[in-house]
Amino acid sequence: MDIVSLLTDVLREATGPTAIAYALAAIGLNVHFGLTGLINMGQAGFMLLGAYGFAISTIAGVPLVGAFAIAIACAVVFALILGLPTLKLRGDYLAIVTIAAAEIIRYIGRSVGLNQLTGGSQGLLGNSFKYSFEGASPFEDGLVTLGPISLPMNASNSWWLRIVGWALVALACLIVFLLLRSPWGRVLKGIREDEDAVRALGKNVYTFKLQSLVLGGVFGAVGGIVISLASSVQPDSLGRPVTFNTWTILLLGGAATVFGPVLGSILFWAALVLVRGLMRGLIPDNVLTSTEIEPLGFVLVGITLVLLIVFRPQGILGDKKELAING
Repeated sequence: MDIVSLLTDVLREATGPTAIAYALAAIGLNVHFGLTGLINMGQAGFMLLGAYGFAISTIAGVPLVGAFAIAIACAVVFALILGLPTLKLRGDYLAIVTIAAAEIIRYIGRSVGLNQLTGGSQGLLGNSFKYSFEGASPFEDGLVTLGPISLPMNASNSWWLRIVGWALVALACLIVFLLLRSPWGRVLKGIREDEDAVRALGKNVYTFKLQSLVLGGVFGAVGGIVISLASSVQPDSLGRPVTFNTWTILLLGGAATVFGPVLGSILFWAALVLVRGLMRGLIPDNVLTSTEIEPLGFVLVGITLVLLIVFRPQGILGDKKELAING
């Protein structure tokens, strides 16, 4: 087993587009759950809408900035449609509604009747919409080596995508940092702790919840754009497991923190690649094949995360005081 190659793969995955996309989605979920106490189980729906909005508008000839804006607008509209009739629900009831809404988006995307628009179950190939983003790069094409990692500058899974992606993560963290220290953020925390008390103080709890849902959904949509630029837009790749992984990442890093979702995403994907790589190197093929090792990696990482949540439920960077939510 080549340890250097394995560690290089771990570093590549921990800093790659998947980690970036999940970090953005987890930051959005942090706004929903960590700040406001909303149990949103449909973050994958926001990601899928962001990916579709960007890809479809780019294919239609919309410039890069316009396609980005359309993707965000799709997330805002979805949040309003989802939130206006449902945000009076609490706890498990809201979770059921949001996961159902995300599944509706996924089934609409893979509908045969929308093959011309969404590509149906096959989705939209990356080559059909990545050109505008890659064309915006100020860097020359070619293979670039930084440390142990060699990647193309402007193709899929490139340095250019990493630069833009981590810049978006930094911007999202800055926004959350400012919100946590603003009167608006303090109201959200109050809603998380006891929304009846906040309502008694004359605050419109419903409006604040809706604003939180919209903002967190926008972060999720941006994550969907990043992950689509790394591969393609395929509806089944942004289904329920994506939301569950995002929740795991948030709880691992720590809810109601600025950098918890980012740290959680880096550690989650690094641990997954490390565990799978070690198992491939140490377990003979006649015991476990590579196909069997893939899901087992998730199982082992999941067990580790369960133990972490049992013994440190606030996550790595979290505070136990921030766990109290209004059920």
